Amino acid sequence: MGPLTPVAIRVGAIPWLPRFLPQIVWLDRLIQKASRGRITLLDIAGLPNAMLTVAGRKTGRPRSTPLLCVPYGANYLIAGSYFGGPKEPLWVGNLEAAGEGSLRIDGRTMPISAHLVGPGERAKVWAHLLETWPNFARYEQRTDREIKVFELIPRA
Repeated sequence: MGPLTPVAIRVGAIPWLPRFLPQIVWLDRLIQKASRGRITLLDIAGLPNAMLTVAGRKTGRPRSTPLLCVPYGANYLIAGSYFGGPKEPLWVGNLEAAGEGSLRIDGRTMPISAHLVGPGERAKVWAHLLETWPNFARYEQRTDREIKVFELIPRA
């Protein structure tokens, strides 16, 4: 966490923010391009993050998405929250179909296997995610869908 994390949490809680997600993603990609991939909006906010790359389920082409990525022991947790929007982010379907991909964290890329967290373990990992990003609770209230959580397991 960083000094701007409390500000990021307050901004992330704004109810109308999801309408601007395309602009936020555009700005993040611009920052990444200007910094040659060394800095993201999540870095500026002091939040743990990674670039997830997974094959598109229709095209098979690699698709990269910057995500809040919470360390969980030797693994990582990500949530398909989309700010609590009514639809899942596209990367969720791609990751479910592929079951694997790669994760770039701090300039290091690693292959990963993805495990969709089931009902029996979701409460535990959800609580862990909320410690880092309490807005996940707000996002869950905004939507009728259950927000999918994935545990990403680095492969050797």
